[in-house]
Amino acid sequence: MFHEELPPEHADPLIGFLHRAIRSAVKVLAVLMVLVIFWSIADVVYVLYDRLSSPPFLLLDLDDILQTFGAFMAVLIAIEIFINIRLYLGSNVIPVQLVLATALMAVARKVIVLDLKLVSAEQIIGLALVTIALGVSYWLTFKQGGKLRSDPKKPLSADP
Repeated sequence: MFHEELPPEHADPLIGFLHRAIRSAVKVLAVLMVLVIFWSIADVVYVLYDRLSSPPFLLLDLDDILQTFGAFMAVLIAIEIFINIRLYLGSNVIPVQLVLATALMAVARKVIVLDLKLVSAEQIIGLALVTIALGVSYWLTFKQGGKLRSDPKKPLSADP
């Protein structure tokens, strides 16, 4: 199944070629994302090993734990991005709900690793506003079943 926006065949041969080139580029991005995921997992294992094998042995301080959580979240975000790419390649529906969930996860990672000594009040307010906006957007798409309207003039309703 192909995106309606990027059909493999087009009346204009140049446009058809460009659509196929873009789809190939997205496939390359998918392969690269898988490599990034495995690299990130290896990095998490290495950092954990390094921190646990240095004195005091088998103990992590709060900063180590927060950095570990951040590294885990980065891997999960990379997996979500791969899923976004996979869905983009495999369907003709934009996975808006998944994109919003990925963005929420990225904001959650930022909040988890946030060092309050290094950020200003304005940055915290901005992060809060982004979190609220993404949360409301996710809730609205979840309420609608994550489906995009085919007719933009037709009002949203909870009925299928």
